[in-house]
Amino acid sequence: MLHRQNLLRSLATLLVIFVVLAGIYALWLRYQVEPVTRDGKVRADMVPVAADVSGLVTEVKVADNQKVRKGDVLFIIDRPRYRLALEQAEANVTSQRTALAQAVREDRRNRAMPEVIAAEVIEQGSARVEGLRATIGQAAAARDLARFNLERTVVRAPVDGTVSNMTLQPGVYLTAGKAALALVYDHSLRVEGYFEETKLPAIRVGDPASIYLMGVADEIEGHVQSIAGGVEDRERAGADGQLANVNPSFTWVRLAQRIPVRVTIDRIPPNVRMIPGQTATVVVHPRDDGRSVHRSLPW
Repeated sequence: MLHRQNLLRSLATLLVIFVVLAGIYALWLRYQVEPVTRDGKVRADMVPVAADVSGLVTEVKVADNQKVRKGDVLFIIDRPRYRLALEQAEANVTSQRTALAQAVREDRRNRAMPEVIAAEVIEQGSARVEGLRATIGQAAAARDLARFNLERTVVRAPVDGTVSNMTLQPGVYLTAGKAALALVYDHSLRVEGYFEETKLPAIRVGDPASIYLMGVADEIEGHVQSIAGGVEDRERAGADGQLANVNPSFTWVRLAQRIPVRVTIDRIPPNVRMIPGQTATVVVHPRDDGRSVHRSLPW
């Protein structure tokens, strides 16, 4: 009886050890071999919105974190000032055209009386007509520019997105080209997973992927769009045109580099909201099409 109890204890101990080893092996496969990373980030392109003309902001049509469509009005810059500039340019064109018409009449009259009017005067009249025609071309270009500037006083959304970092208020003077706010480009929403280089052999472009946001259990579906073409070599310094400055030290413990892998979003559950900057876990599911890659040990 005692021998049987000892045998049962030994079997139970072996079973526990086996379960522990199996668990350790499963965890090793999960986090060291399989293409899984907890180091992922939700990313999106940021589109800075700047005014094309300078002036005082008279109206602000959006609020921070508001969603907008391409072409929606974001804010308006002092339109009366640019409307007056357009009216002045149009009046200048009208004035130059009146002067040209008068010069053309005088030139025709002078050419009709060559025996009375000196040739020098006739040539001067013709030159004045040509000069006024060139001046009208310049005035027309200035008018078109004034009209263009008037249109640009209404700043519209260049893409579909969400207004971000919005602090603009009426009365603020904006300089042309200076960003006033930013739009998060909704259609560029993606996830970038930073995978250890030892896991890259199992990842290929087009592989399906599962994404889990921190604190969210619902699965977001996607696929691998691309793999980064390179990362910075921190062991080597030196600018272009200089000799390479290689770090002479070497450590026995070598950590695997992290390579960015871009994942395109295919489906987002209705109750999940993705915000750029969120932390995500990315699981890539390699396709079983017979194209395997032999992998070496990580040392």
